[in-house]
Amino acid sequence: MEQRELGRTGRKVSVVGLGTWQLGADWGDVSEAAARAVLEASAEEGVTFFDTADVYGDGRSEQHVGRFLAAHPGEGIVVATKMGRRAEQVPEHYVLDNFREWTDRSRRNLGVDRLDLVQLHCPPTAVVTDDATYDALDTLVEDGAIAAYGLSVETVDQALAAIARPHVASIQIILNAFRLKPLDAVLPAAAAAGVAIIARVPLASGLLSGRYDEHTTFGSDDHRNYNRDGSAFDVGETFSGVDYRDGVRAAREFSALVRDLDVTPAQAARTPSR
Repeated sequence: MEQRELGRTGRKVSVVGLGTWQLGADWGDVSEAAARAVLEASAEEGVTFFDTADVYGDGRSEQHVGRFLAAHPGEGIVVATKMGRRAEQVPEHYVLDNFREWTDRSRRNLGVDRLDLVQLHCPPTAVVTDDATYDALDTLVEDGAIAAYGLSVETVDQALAAIARPHVASIQIILNAFRLKPLDAVLPAAAAAGVAIIARVPLASGLLSGRYDEHTTFGSDDHRNYNRDGSAFDVGETFSGVDYRDGVRAAREFSALVRDLDVTPAQAARTPSR
C-alpha cells in the first residue's frame, strides 16, 4: 500500500487508515474476536495507521488497539488517539492538568509510554483559537507524553485556524463525496504548511459503500439509528449529516456513476490522508 508522511509527525503511514470507533461503541455489538479480526485484516492489507479516541467505548477501542500492538511489536503501526470529550466540551476544561490526565489514561489503555499522535476531539472554537491550548500541548510534547498533536475539527474555519499554528501536525475533518467543502481551502492550506489531513467519516457512515437501501435497519445501540438528528452528538458524525433517505438516493446515483470504473463504490469514494 502507498505510504505518505503524516504531516509534521515525520512518520510514514499508509494512505488508507483504519478508524476504530466501531471497536468501542455506537456501531452495534462488536466482540473481542471480531475486533481482533478487523485489526489483523487491516494490518495484513498494509494498513499502518489506526485512529481511535479515549471515549470510544470509554476506552474499549484503545484497549483493543493496545492488545494488538502488544501482539505485533515492531510492525510500524502509528496510532492516533483523541482527547477532550471525557468532560463537558467547554473551554475551561481544555487545560494542561486535564490533558495530562487524559493522555495518561490513553497511554495505559494503549500500553505505550508515549502516544504517537493526540488530537483534540472536536473542541469549541474558543479552544482552537486560544494560545494557551497550544502551550499546553507543547508541554506534553516536551514532557515526552506525546510525540505530536493535531485537532479533529467540525468546520473549515477551525481547520484553517489550527493549520496556522506552527506545531500542529494533523487536521481531522469530515471529507467524503457528500462533504467536499474542505477541498477548496483546507487541503491547499494544509499542503502548504506540511500538515496532514485525516479524512473523517470517509464513507458517510457506510452510505457510500452502496450497500444500504431504504429498508436497511440498525441496532438500537448503533448511532446510525439513534443519532440521525444529532440528538446524541454532532449530527455530522452520522451519515455526514445527510438525511438517511436522501443519502440512500444520492449513494445509489454515486454507485451508478462508478459502475464502469472497475472499482467498488467504497474504493471510488475513499479520500486518503495527504
